[in-house]
Amino acid sequence: MGLRAPIVNAPMGGVAGGGLAVAVAAAGGLGMIGMGSAGSVEALERELAAAALERELPALERELLGSTDAPAPGPIGIGLVDWVAAARPGLLDLALAAKPALLSVSFGTDLSWAARAREAGIRTATQIYTVEDARRARDAGIDVLVARGLEGGGHGAPELATLPLLEAVLDAVPGPVLAAGGIGSARGLAAMLAAGAAGVWLGTALAASEESLLSARGRRALLAARGTDTIVTRVFDVGMELPWPQRFPARVLRNDFTARWHDRIDELSVTTASSPEPAAAAATARAELAAANAADDPRIAPVDAGQGVGLVTAVRPVAEILGELCSGAARLLAEGRH
Repeated sequence: MGLRAPIVNAPMGGVAGGGLAVAVAAAGGLGMIGMGSAGSVEALERELAAAALERELPALERELLGSTDAPAPGPIGIGLVDWVAAARPGLLDLALAAKPALLSVSFGTDLSWAARAREAGIRTATQIYTVEDARRARDAGIDVLVARGLEGGGHGAPELATLPLLEAVLDAVPGPVLAAGGIGSARGLAAMLAAGAAGVWLGTALAASEESLLSARGRRALLAARGTDTIVTRVFDVGMELPWPQRFPARVLRNDFTARWHDRIDELSVTTASSPEPAAAAATARAELAAANAADDPRIAPVDAGQGVGLVTAVRPVAEILGELCSGAARLLAEGRH
């Protein structure tokens, strides 16, 4: 794909829009537009248009200044959630029509989308959590496997930590594998490359960047968090009545809502009239969560974050983050240290 940096940004819903994707591509990586739980045809159209505009501006600047020093932004891809694409007709069709450099569809068992992408000449990727997942994906002809460890932020199967998963997958199946989960420093990048990863799938480290779609309050919550301030839970999916498969809980920042409901998730899902008191409490909690989402209040609303969140200490441009990661990793690998 002609990448200068071994980094692909995770297609985080509500975070990885067209601006972030183009910024990652301009910095030498592969930028991804993400469609999460709220993904739709309209949202993807909007972010594709934003990406097109962001790509035009540097080209216009180079033309006006007569400069060829700065390379043009490289390729961008699109990431979808399996059940969201199935529920929203036209979303996968639009993603295919956009001819992305890479199409990622994850969190499902039906891999037939990969054949459609292959027929369209589009490279494919999917997140995997076990060696069995990896073998099924390779058998389906998927080009790039993303070995997502339990340290990662957002949704995923908490099966294995990133390094043991990466090692097992590399031993079991051929082809490129990206490492994902808990990677947020030059040392982390160097370690994954030294272990045999073709690159890394970076999420939390870029979530608070200047180019992300994350709100100012969400960014502040990330910057204030330590690596021990996350929890793997289904409370937000249950509270928002999202049909995420039970295999894929989400790693998020701990907050007041997780403190109250993580250990009472069965009560939160009660909706039957036969149990009026629990049903009323659950309805009140769901209403509170909906209001917090609308108000962007991270004390109640979810903020996805991996265990590398403690390494995120400032809002910085993507180019600076990737430059620091890549130069530092190159130095460590050259010195034989990581």
